[in-house]
Formats: sequence, structure tokens, C-alpha cells
Amino acid sequence: MGKSTNITWHDQTVTKQQRRENNKHHSCVLWFTGLSGSGKSTVANAVAKRLFDDRINSYVLDGDNIRFGINKDLGFSEEDRKENIRRIGEVSKLFVDSGQVVLTAFISPFREDRDKVRELLNEDEFIEIYIKCSLEACEARDPKGLYEKARQGIIKDFTGISSPYEEPNNPEIVVDTEENSIEECVELIVNYLKDKNFYIAE
Repeated sequence: MGKSTNITWHDQTVTKQQRRENNKHHSCVLWFTGLSGSGKSTVANAVAKRLFDDRINSYVLDGDNIRFGINKDLGFSEEDRKENIRRIGEVSKLFVDSGQVVLTAFISPFREDRDKVRELLNEDEFIEIYIKCSLEACEARDPKGLYEKARQGIIKDFTGISSPYEEPNNPEIVVDTEENSIEECVELIVNYLKDKNFYIAE
């Protein structure tokens, strides 16, 4: 239970299903998870561009960008990381209720936290996408220079170095950015959505 008291939930006049029918597509969370440097943001934004071109209403929630605003009060301790993902889960649920596809690009290293977000949503609304990439490849890319700082001890609690990453057990989609091009990754994800008839609201 939260700290708020004397509050009442208010149902909206326009329902989620009505918004989907108006948008002519399903709404869901595409939850990208993987190590830093694995390609989460790159693939998520490429998918978002494809969805935009296909007239699917979508929005990308990027891990770094969120920490400039709604989560700027959080650090990178295990507790703060859990709260980071909890908040993103709640925000993502609002996007789904609004009838949109939301793409979240967060390391989200702990299975428990990802599973809690899944529990917030209906069965067909949480699509876990594991951006698979070896630690060696991520570290070789190191686009932000974070692994080098982590190796030097400058950055504490860094996923893959001094903090664990728990791979998904049964993700809906696995994308290997070492084996596949960005275009191939996009096609794999979009084809999944089409196979599930997510392009047209039921």
C-alpha cells in the first residue's frame, strides 16, 4: 500500500478498448532489457520509427532520459534501481491505457522487477525483449565509456561488472545484436507484432 490516504480511483469515460479501436492497433509495452551497450536504445528507436511509418502510435522511454526528469532523484543502488523500474512500469501502464505502444529501453537487471511490471498489465500487454549481447562485445563497444570507468572503480554497482544482470527466463523475443543487423532486429520484432495481430485492434 502507498502512503496516500483518502483517495478514490476514477474510471475514465473513454476506455482502453475504445482508444485501441480508434487508433486501429493494439496497445502494449515492448520492454527492452539487456546490458549497457547491448543496443537497447538503438533497436527501440529503430522499431519506433518503423511503427511511426506504419501509423502506429508509439513512444520510447529511454533509461537515461527518464533520469533527467521523473527519476532524477534516484541513484544506482539496488533499492533505487528497483524504484526506477517500478515507476517506469506505472508510467508504461498509463501509455497502454491511452492506447499506445510504449517502448522502454532500460537495463532492468533484476527478473523480479521485470516480473512485477508484467503483473501490472494484462497477458497480451507486456512483451519482454531480451537484447542479447555478450559482456565482451558490450564492453568493446562501450559507447559511453562506462565500462572503463567501472573497471577503474569510478562507477560503483555497474551492471555486468560489480552488479549482476539476470537474463530473462522466458522472454517473448530474443534479439542478438552481435549476430543480427539493426534492420534484422526491427523485422524480427515487427513480425512478432504482426503475427499477434497487434497492428489491428481486436
